[in-house]
Amino acid sequence: MKSRIMIAIMIFLLLPIAGYAEETSSIDRLDQLSDEALQMVKLHRYEDAKKLLDYFSDQFRATSGQVSILTSDEMRILTVSHDEAVQATANATINHNEKINRVTKFRLVMDAISSQNQPLWTEMEAPIMTVFGEMKEAVYNGDKEHFQSKFNTFLSLYDVIYPSMKINVTGERIQRLDTRIDYIDRYRPQVLADEGTQQELEALEADLQLLFDEMSDDEADPSLWWVIISTGSIIILTLSYVGWRKYKGDQQKEKNRSRGQK
Repeated sequence: MKSRIMIAIMIFLLLPIAGYAEETSSIDRLDQLSDEALQMVKLHRYEDAKKLLDYFSDQFRATSGQVSILTSDEMRILTVSHDEAVQATANATINHNEKINRVTKFRLVMDAISSQNQPLWTEMEAPIMTVFGEMKEAVYNGDKEHFQSKFNTFLSLYDVIYPSMKINVTGERIQRLDTRIDYIDRYRPQVLADEGTQQELEALEADLQLLFDEMSDDEADPSLWWVIISTGSIIILTLSYVGWRKYKGDQQKEKNRSRGQK
């Protein structure tokens, strides 16, 4: 009877892990589909990309009951980025680079949802910070035309990672970045001569660099900690049960020995 109770307890403890694995598996499959769609766009196979995106939608609906780890904000961001990707692959008037940008945006969103630890959008650090440095150099060289060009490039790159950033970064931090970027954009005609706008430029660069640095730090996957804690509980419970059985067995032996001596 006690052994049956022990087995039931162990099964109960294992159920959350099994459920989490099922959800993770569903997310991973969807993540793979988003990557395959992006690869098709890079190869100019837009029709195949759209088929994969449509299939993604079907699979997402089929597993929506299992994928319960998504928040309402994540659902909204994912839906919007997916719709933009579908429109890009279906619209012949959209150029190749814009198609890649929109499907990349969707790909990064899906990855940000499936992998909280060092998401793919952090790999955009090099191009974004390089363009930002060139933008600053143009300001201090008094090259207005070059600044305008580099700032537009920066905005395009930032737009690609923005939805996925909103999944992994706090709303307060996103708001601070938005405020700085909006300020520079609003006063861009005067940026070469206005010291205040230049200070905002420096502050924005520092905020972005700090964000990328923090996101690149190695951190333990929260799901791994859950597995460790759950598995550890099972091991401790099992060892406790084995120890209890051994203790009861020793007690019974001692009683039998006492009876034999009488």
